Amino acid sequence: MSSKPSPATPTVSATPPASDSAPVAPPPAKPEDASTPHNFEEPVFQKCKDADPPCEGARCGHPWTVRYREPGGRTGKQREKTLPRKREADAFAVKVENDKNQGTYLDPERGKVTVKAWAEKWLDHQILADSSRKDYRAFFVNHVFPHMGSKSLAGTTTSDVQSLVTKLHRGYDDNKPLAAYTIKIRMVSVKSFFKAAVKDRRIPSNQCDDVTYPRMSSQAVDRDQIPTLAEVNAIAGAMPERYRLAVWLMAGLGLRISEALAVSIDCVRGSVLRVRQQTSVKGPGGSREPALAPLKHRSEGDYREIPLAAFLADEITAHVDERGTWTIEGQDGLLFAAPSGKLATRTTLRHYWLMAMKATGLDFTPHDLRHFFASTALAGGVALHEVSHWLGHRSIDMTVDIYGHLTEDAPERMRRVMQQALRPPAELAAAA
Repeated sequence: MSSKPSPATPTVSATPPASDSAPVAPPPAKPEDASTPHNFEEPVFQKCKDADPPCEGARCGHPWTVRYREPGGRTGKQREKTLPRKREADAFAVKVENDKNQGTYLDPERGKVTVKAWAEKWLDHQILADSSRKDYRAFFVNHVFPHMGSKSLAGTTTSDVQSLVTKLHRGYDDNKPLAAYTIKIRMVSVKSFFKAAVKDRRIPSNQCDDVTYPRMSSQAVDRDQIPTLAEVNAIAGAMPERYRLAVWLMAGLGLRISEALAVSIDCVRGSVLRVRQQTSVKGPGGSREPALAPLKHRSEGDYREIPLAAFLADEITAHVDERGTWTIEGQDGLLFAAPSGKLATRTTLRHYWLMAMKATGLDFTPHDLRHFFASTALAGGVALHEVSHWLGHRSIDMTVDIYGHLTEDAPERMRRVMQQALRPPAELAAAA
């Protein structure tokens, strides 16, 4: 019996036959060659790796560069910043991107302008009276510029500002120490200056925010500085007739010297006196010629109205009937003038005031007549905020600091008011 051959068993190979379509495994990755040019799309890199010859050290110690764009995508200006360590460079790169995403990015070039250069520009753009502009500029020129004028805005620190305040308080070089209140007022302009730089996106924060100022001594007026009515009468009687009315305007209306000397007949508006200007020796363009200027702490055209007592109205009428009025610097109806015919100023009045003090044996200043006005009003129960407005104070806080202690009977008045409101007298209750 013939046997049939068995079919051939196919041979299975562990390695597939070569084929043009078979996938080929990629070669193993090679470590980066130090000579390979850097991909500048990476934000953090070392320029030394692209030098000729390149730096081959893995940790060569050379600085790291952060390359980034300002907001605006591909159209944003490209910038670089060099930092000594990679972790610092990485942190800066992350911060830049976060700032751009949050809209808080600041162009570092804008913060490189010096304090002096930015201050000059800032001062020129302020809407100020000529006298205020001159005061601001004088403070910057005499104190701020010598201390930190050459520093960049971004490079100026809170410590720099604090150092300036300390110097002003202690005195330095030929400059005498300034009073705590004066320092605080002067530094208002510096704080506004840095605030403007923040708004202009030149610096991230105001360097004045955390500055500590000297503690101010009590501003409360000493009762010995307040003349009595008899003393006010004596002072008025010792003054020359041409300036006697000025004493009553200061004592009866609380006017400053410069405000009283600038009163004109058209300031009288029935039962009130409208104060709208003052005399000043800080004339236009920095001249020392007397001129009419806006009120203190106020802008051009601002005014305040003060209740006019009948006695004062009669004194004004008598003064005009006897002495007439003056037209000076285009202003008609002025009640006062210097002997020379020019505007009367505090310097004009000072000579006659000292003569009156000598004649009466008293020791007051013209400003003490404002204290008489305020203390008399408060003693009569006039509200503190009304007195503050009539005095022309910058804020009621100033009035409280100076005259708050003169309202000692306020608690007793309050007790009487509340007692009557909560438990009225029997006859009122019965009538109700």
